[in-house]
Amino acid sequence: MTNQAIIDEIRRLKAERNACILAHYYTIPEIQDLADHVGDSLALARIATKLEEPIVVMCGVHFMAETVKMLAPDKTVLEPAPDAGCSLADSCDPVEFEAFVKARPGHTVISYVNTSAAVKALTDIVVTSGNACEIVGSMPADEKIIFGPDRNLGSYINSITGRDMVLWDGACHVHEQFSLDAILKLKAEHPDALLLVHPECPRPVRLVADKIGSTAALLKFAMASDAREFIVATESGILHKMQNACPDKLFIPAPPENGGGCACNNCSYMKLNTLERLRDCLRDLAPQVEIDGALAESARRPIDRMLDLSAKLGL
Repeated sequence: MTNQAIIDEIRRLKAERNACILAHYYTIPEIQDLADHVGDSLALARIATKLEEPIVVMCGVHFMAETVKMLAPDKTVLEPAPDAGCSLADSCDPVEFEAFVKARPGHTVISYVNTSAAVKALTDIVVTSGNACEIVGSMPADEKIIFGPDRNLGSYINSITGRDMVLWDGACHVHEQFSLDAILKLKAEHPDALLLVHPECPRPVRLVADKIGSTAALLKFAMASDAREFIVATESGILHKMQNACPDKLFIPAPPENGGGCACNNCSYMKLNTLERLRDCLRDLAPQVEIDGALAESARRPIDRMLDLSAKLGL
C-alpha cells in the first residue's frame, strides 16, 4: 500500500472515530501534516485539557501519552508507538529519584515534563523547556530546589536565574550528541547563519548560540528573524515545521558527533510513530493508555500547578 493510500485511510478512520490527532514537532513530516495539533510539550499539555473529541491519538513518546491521559482522563487515549520511550525519562528511575529527594529534605522538587508518571508523582511542580526559567525565576530566591532529570537544562536554568538548584544527572541522547566542533565547522561553511539551540544541549554548544529556547520558541524566533539561514541544534523533526512556516529561508540541521555520515540528529523513539502504526491504532482503538487512578491523581497535581503558574506568568 502506498503512503498516500495509508494517509487516505487514516483520514477516513479519524473522521469515523471522531478522533483528534496530536503530534510532537519531532515526529515524521507525514504525521505532522495529518495531525490536528502539532506542538511542543507545553502546547500539547494545554490542548489536552480542552479537547472535545472522545478519542485522542498522541503521536510522540510514552510520557507524552501518559500526560494526555492524566489531563483528559475521560478520553480514550491511543498511542501508535507504546514502545517509544525517552532516554531522558529513562535516565530517572523513580525509586532512585525518591531516594535522591528524601536525602535532601526541605527542597522543592521541580521535574521536567520528560519524566514518567511515577517521577511526576514525586514532584511539586512540572516544567517544560518553554516555561522552566520563568517558573523557577518566580520562586523565592532562597528556596532550595531539586531539579531533574536533565542536567543540561538544569544548568541552563541556573545560569539564567542565578539559582543553585541540585541537579539530577540525566540527559537526552539526541541533544547530548551535538558537538561544538561539528557545529563550528558548519558555522564556518555558513557564516551568516544564526545558531538555534535547545537548552537540553551541553553548555559548550549553548555558549555559541544566537538563540536558546524550546522547539516552539526556536520556531517563533526563526519566523520573526530577518536572517535567511539558520543552523538548528535540536531534533531534526522541527525543520519540517520551520521550512513550511518560512519557505524562503534555509534551515540546516546541526550534525551529531560521530554521526556515521548522517547530517542530522534524529530521535529514534519519535520515529517509531509511523503511518502504518497510526492507521492501525485508529482502526483497532489500541493500544490504549491506562494509568492507575491514584498514581494519575498524584502525577497530575504538579502538571496542573505548572499550567496555573504559566497562566499567571503570562506564558
